Amino acid sequence: MKISDWLDEKAAENVDVSQIALPKDMSYDEVPDETVFFVEINPCGLLCTENHPFSTVERFGHWYYSRGQDKKAGIHSAKMKWGLFTKDKDIALQTAKAHIE
Repeated sequence: MKISDWLDEKAAENVDVSQIALPKDMSYDEVPDETVFFVEINPCGLLCTENHPFSTVERFGHWYYSRGQDKKAGIHSAKMKWGLFTKDKDIALQTAKAHIE
């Protein structure tokens, strides 16, 4: 089952899908149709494998998944991760940009 179909089913069941966690097997099986936005704050350089704040917006069908790690968490932190599912591209982009500024 595609992520967009699963989200549609949950929305039809009146579940708030904006903050829903995807089943593990589903999140690894499907590649987004499009990456609309991506920013990473990595002052360390390309060879650093630690965590860095980032924001991304990915499109799955007619759903947008805005997710990342808040800039306030700092470099090399694993805290302050966030995610948002929405059908509104503008809201997804605004949310992603707000978390990385």
